[in-house]
Amino acid sequence: MNRDKASLGCAESDRGGTPHPQPPLRGDPVRDAGEVFRLACPTISLHNRPVLHDIALAVRPGELVAVCGPNGAGKSTLLRALAGLLPGTPPRDPRRVAYLPQGARCAWGLTVAQVAALGRIPHRDSAQAPVTHALQRCGILALRDRRVDRISGGEARRAMLARVFATEPDLFLLDEPTADLDPAAAQAIMDLMRDTAKAGCAVVIVQHAIDLAIRCADRMIVLQSGRIAADLPAREALPAAAAAFGLPFGLDPEPRLLPRDDRLVPP
Repeated sequence: MNRDKASLGCAESDRGGTPHPQPPLRGDPVRDAGEVFRLACPTISLHNRPVLHDIALAVRPGELVAVCGPNGAGKSTLLRALAGLLPGTPPRDPRRVAYLPQGARCAWGLTVAQVAALGRIPHRDSAQAPVTHALQRCGILALRDRRVDRISGGEARRAMLARVFATEPDLFLLDEPTADLDPAAAQAIMDLMRDTAKAGCAVVIVQHAIDLAIRCADRMIVLQSGRIAADLPAREALPAAAAAFGLPFGLDPEPRLLPRDDRLVPP
């Protein structure tokens, strides 16, 4: 994978901290406390242009973290830095950290199962059980023998997500995985990633849909002009998110769609 020219000084990740205690969901085993993934960078520059400034954050097992902010704020750059894909960033073990770029596509006529199996490349094996489990988790097991270029865009998006699950990582880094999906599909993806975090993984998602972030994320990191404007529990970060987008915030009395689990009640 190509790396952009960058200049930065970043601290290594380490172990420590206690994950938020969460029960297992849907039969998934809960992982033991693992690595706290840290990133501390005074400056990240791409093509000799500073993009991020004074970045310091930690992502813990059991957390779903949403990264929000306007276009050009540096969200994708932050995710790539967390993935260790920029020069000078902490190196990551590709068996433990999986990254899904924005708008990821498969350019070849592979089957859905073959796309998911690409997630085993870091392990240098052809294990089928993780692939099957990934397809099940992403709800596309019935499509395993279909060509990925002959299914719907939403199904193809799930196939790319299954590739990430097949890696069995400790840290999921997903750049706008719900973009262009219908509301039900977007909610399903966020529910899946919330369950994945509760099972003991660390999950970081770049998310433009603030309502989904508030419903599903434990924390929200708000980026504005390349700086972290807020790193708070998701609901508490709403004022900072509103300011970053230049929008007001408050109670909305209008009818709206609700999540399937009915945790939110109509106003």
